[in-house]
Amino acid sequence: MGRAYAGILGPLAFVTVVARCLVRGGDTVAAVGTASVMLFVFSALGYIIGSVAERTVVEALGNQLRGSWTTAERTAQGPDVPSPSSDAAA
Repeated sequence: MGRAYAGILGPLAFVTVVARCLVRGGDTVAAVGTASVMLFVFSALGYIIGSVAERTVVEALGNQLRGSWTTAERTAQGPDVPSPSSDAAA
């Protein structure tokens, strides 16, 4: 997921900087240099955000599956049966 976010945010930042330059009539060479820097910055940022999001989803699904597995094990064991020692004490 990190690579996908990096692949989206980086080029989006590049295009945004170049479009801003074209609309404002700025220096094209300087805009391409700035756009290149922003490409790398936003790609790195996208990679970090995507990695954190992926880790969060994987942990949440893991916790949900563990909870379901525990519930299924308890159900498979059947109803609670009193232990023989509790009958002898009474």
